[in-house]
Amino acid sequence: MLLNQAFFYRSAVEVAHDLIGYEFDLSGCGGIIVETEAYEPDDPASHAFRGPSPRNSVMFGPPAHLYVYRSYGIHWCANFVCRPGSAVLIRALQPVRGLEDMAARRGRPDPLLLCSGPGRLCQALGIGIEHNGQPLLEAPFTLAAPDTQAQVVTGRRIGISQAADLPWRFGLGGSLHVSRKFSGRYGLPPL
Repeated sequence: MLLNQAFFYRSAVEVAHDLIGYEFDLSGCGGIIVETEAYEPDDPASHAFRGPSPRNSVMFGPPAHLYVYRSYGIHWCANFVCRPGSAVLIRALQPVRGLEDMAARRGRPDPLLLCSGPGRLCQALGIGIEHNGQPLLEAPFTLAAPDTQAQVVTGRRIGISQAADLPWRFGLGGSLHVSRKFSGRYGLPPL
């Protein structure tokens, strides 16, 4: 699928599924997206659920932009904006490029621990609040489609207290780089 704003102007569930296997880089550091989670506007676990605010305003802007927020006051999290009020949390990457820089930022060389979780991923890539609202389809970001379609497994979202039962977490089948193993099924859940 051609990667442009139209790719992102769809249901976050579809985009989260389709992003598995894509490569995501920031200034030469990055890798293969192996885990995502979808958040829709009517989803009580979404930052957009109560409407626009200064914190979540990027979610209501144009698609294909990065929405960055701090989780639990500790870790930055990176989301790709889709239709207004929806976004895809990038939960994990399989590191491919810039491993030395990522290991230095994380303080650990183990490739399985560099980007396996949204906070680790942002720390490894150097994503912070200064990237909030930046367009994903322009430098310093690179997004590239895989050569072959990825085998995608589906599961329940994790790390949330509301609507955690929705099967809107997606992963690359068999990947060792996900933040938590999947026990779900393969394919896209009904929307």
